[in-house]
Amino acid sequence: MFKVVLQSWPLLLGVMLLMVGNGVQGSLLGIRGASEGFSTFELSVVMSAYFLGFLGGSQLAPSMIRRVGHVRVFSALGSMISAVLILYPMLLDVWAWSLMRVLIGFCFSGIYVTAESWLNNTASNETRGQALSAYMIVQMLGIIASQGLLALGDPSGFGLFIIPSVLVSLAFMPILLADTPAPTFDAIERMSFRKLFVTSPLGCVGMILTGGIFSAMFGMASVWGAMSSLTVQQIAAFGASLYVGGLLLQYPIGWLSDRNDRRALVLWLSIAATVVMAIAAFVPLPFTLQILVALLLGGAINPLYSLLIAHTNDYLTKTEMPGASAGLIFLNGLGAIFGPLVTGWFMTQVGASGYFIFIGALFAMLAGYAAWRMSRRNAPAEQASYAGLTPTASSLAVGAVLNRDAKADGR
Repeated sequence: MFKVVLQSWPLLLGVMLLMVGNGVQGSLLGIRGASEGFSTFELSVVMSAYFLGFLGGSQLAPSMIRRVGHVRVFSALGSMISAVLILYPMLLDVWAWSLMRVLIGFCFSGIYVTAESWLNNTASNETRGQALSAYMIVQMLGIIASQGLLALGDPSGFGLFIIPSVLVSLAFMPILLADTPAPTFDAIERMSFRKLFVTSPLGCVGMILTGGIFSAMFGMASVWGAMSSLTVQQIAAFGASLYVGGLLLQYPIGWLSDRNDRRALVLWLSIAATVVMAIAAFVPLPFTLQILVALLLGGAINPLYSLLIAHTNDYLTKTEMPGASAGLIFLNGLGAIFGPLVTGWFMTQVGASGYFIFIGALFAMLAGYAAWRMSRRNAPAEQASYAGLTPTASSLAVGAVLNRDAKADGR
């Protein structure tokens, strides 16, 4: 792992700085918007706009890269992000913020595709798994660090908007000055949604539901914190705990998934998360226990994302995996658009507890559907390898991991 990090440190450092900038603005807007008088539903529109842009970017960025190259796409999208981050406190309007969030989501999606293709190109077949694991860890660490930066700043001022803009600008220096040549970019042929659903109904439905859970959970966490009268430091600690939980539980659950029916893990993880959400919604908890709730919540959603991709791949050949994963990621992004919107509407109706009630309802739906699918067909005789992934990974990173695992398994 050390050799891989040493070889790819410019890219990994740049990605970490990007994630710090992205994490700060994602949480900061909920806090600043509430203090500026934006309603809960208006903030949910702002949060959903990011995922709309992200979904669009995941579809258009590959063609942009093939047309003008990695360096130009990387530089153009990075410049746009830096500009938008500066403009947020100057344009205190919900529709302006929503438009800027669409742009931010689009740009970050394109940057992830570019960075992951670069990383994939610099790694060998033997080191690709370690390189992508390091990349995922760096992403999580950057988001966690962003919450620490948020806790130290003043959401009512300009500093917390300027610093992320500076970090994003600095993030491109080590990447663009590195002597690694820009890679070629090959298109991934997507499997039709009809064939994908026939292959894995649980994978398709599960990815839509987890997309809604992920976007609601992370997008509306700061809005929930503001409604619950938490301090900025407490909101930052809650947001960081969501990512820490995902970092801690991803690999233990992955180890279990290679030895058990993955549908059973999806079922029991969803049931456990539903129970935790019910407790958080209806039982007054001290802040220390709310942190535990965040750890368990983040620890459930990240492994579920990876489990659903791995479960779908159990029924596919090696050549079908990248195309199927691209379709699953699209479905996840589609669900992510509606997560904050519905959560915001629900919180408007019932209060801050609506945050946990809605997320718990999605987990319950996933548990029910997983149980029903287990009654409809047997588990596969052989299972594909589990790959620890995050919902921010592009189809390129997922495809690279799956191809690496398929070669290791001899498929």
